[in-house]
Amino acid sequence: MTKNQPELRLIRMSEVELQEVRWLSYPYIPQGKLTIIQGDPGEGKTTLALWIAAMCSYGQALPGMEQTTPINILYQTAEDGLGDTIKPQLMTAGADLNRIICIDETERSLSLLDERIEKAVKTTSAKLLILDPLQGYLGRDVDMNRANEIRDVLKRLTITADQTDCAVVLIGHLNKAVGANSAYRGLGSMDFRAAARSVLLVGRMKKEPSIRVIVHDKSSLAPEGKSVAFSIEDSTPRWVEGYEKITASDLLNGGPTDSKVDMAEKLIRDKLSGAASAPASEMFQAAKQAGISKRTLKIAKENLKVDSVKKGERWHWQLAC
Repeated sequence: MTKNQPELRLIRMSEVELQEVRWLSYPYIPQGKLTIIQGDPGEGKTTLALWIAAMCSYGQALPGMEQTTPINILYQTAEDGLGDTIKPQLMTAGADLNRIICIDETERSLSLLDERIEKAVKTTSAKLLILDPLQGYLGRDVDMNRANEIRDVLKRLTITADQTDCAVVLIGHLNKAVGANSAYRGLGSMDFRAAARSVLLVGRMKKEPSIRVIVHDKSSLAPEGKSVAFSIEDSTPRWVEGYEKITASDLLNGGPTDSKVDMAEKLIRDKLSGAASAPASEMFQAAKQAGISKRTLKIAKENLKVDSVKKGERWHWQLAC
């Protein structure tokens, strides 16, 4: 055998042991695999990541799962301060701060090739590792657009995830290719997307800026999940319903042409067309029958500048003059 050449080892598929995929959140975040959460700056990626970390720290059920045992989480950020940004958000989300751990980067910055990642995962028995943002942990000598370099960088992280059964979540920004297919919107080489078993796209609804929608943009281990939405009000995220059919294309364009808000606005116009006003109770009842939430109806009311006027004992809605 030639010196320095690896020994040839063969694996028969008949000898491979079947393994069941385990999930942190089915079908969005698999255990022991890489997941990418990506979106434009300011769209709620970090808020979502911290909220997921908080819920996992005290065992709250994530989408698709039941309440479970609290786990340890490694959270690394290259953009935000731990004391002024990360910890306050975790406290607001009710996190068990003893279960959320950071690798100290004071003396040396962390990169995906750093052996401290594997060591930290094993030392803390962490079952979730979040790197925010991915671009901040590539290392100064790595060109994120070169496939051969990205494969080597991600390979070590993939092996660590597999050996420790730790879910690895990489937070990434989108590029500026407006109108491009979502598969081509991630920054850098397509090998990032290829290495990830799940890719989630996060963005806000144009007409509902407090609503963020998570679209399952790639799923290699299970059927793609329905879109999931959350709102950010008073710095406290909460899940909201009614956005399950939003697609990646919808999200990248600020929302579908027939969104719930559009439907609510049409309902209000129809009800108030030719009428001086209509009882608020009737408006809410009509919205309920149409599958429109009170919150969405109020957003539409605000968009159309509809006034609330008390007539006798009842509140009425009327279009502003």
